[in-house]
Amino acid sequence: MICKNIKLFSQNIWKNSLLIKTILEVNNNFDIIFIQELSWTMIWSISSSNSCEGDTIVSVINHPNWLTFTKSSANESDYPRIVTYINIRLSSFHFSLQKDIIDYKNILLISFFNNNDSFWLMNIYLDSSYLALKYLKDTKVNIQNMLIMIGDFNI
Repeated sequence: MICKNIKLFSQNIWKNSLLIKTILEVNNNFDIIFIQELSWTMIWSISSSNSCEGDTIVSVINHPNWLTFTKSSANESDYPRIVTYINIRLSSFHFSLQKDIIDYKNILLISFFNNNDSFWLMNIYLDSSYLALKYLKDTKVNIQNMLIMIGDFNI
């Protein structure tokens, strides 16, 4: 399968869970959705031998029509601010999160294959301290076939 036209959508949702649910539900005609400033929500509470209240499982919002790519963190103050959703109709391109190449909480590097070539997508959230740009500047990575680098750069 050769992909010729990929439809992209990018949005800063300002930590609004309802907005992200709506975007995932009504934007099924898009192929890839880049979200910045996502909200992490409690998904489930499970029994725990450490706490009477139990442990909460916190995650980003998922949807059955979308493959979800984000990084995880055990510390609430260190949650990533980005997520990328890939429409499941593109799953044959074998999308993969590349933490081994770029491992920074507010940069997602995703690879996929098309017609025996690998391509790359990057979703970035830039905070007021410009830490993601500093990370990219200090990281010497040569990525061929970067299809798109998109995000909320706050510049």
